[in-house]
Amino acid sequence: MKERLVKLLENSYSPYSHFRVAAIVVMKDGSSFPGVNVENASYGASICAERSAMLAAITAGYKPKDFDKLYVMCDNDKIGMPCFACRMVISELFETDREVICMNPKGEEERHTVSELCPYPFGAEDLQ
Repeated sequence: MKERLVKLLENSYSPYSHFRVAAIVVMKDGSSFPGVNVENASYGASICAERSAMLAAITAGYKPKDFDKLYVMCDNDKIGMPCFACRMVISELFETDREVICMNPKGEEERHTVSELCPYPFGAEDLQ
């Protein structure tokens, strides 16, 4: 997966921050969807790589709970974690025991379950 993510970093559109991020979501049936961060001069119109990948899977017809793993790579030596907007979407689409694997281009990684990344999720039951 490391090589796929490193190659995918090249597709990032990040002319403002120069902070490239790539993500690949793997579905329970083995299908996978790539995503990269896409920035905009109006920062609020930007999208993170993680959400880009997850939304591609939804667009292809997958539903919540079809998601197995999420791989994320930032283009620096640090192992970056998903932002809180991405964690919100992760907590909506993934079961709590699924893994989010965060890597750097050297192949170092940290693995966390969704419940570790999102210990106090906000969900549909909170809207009742």
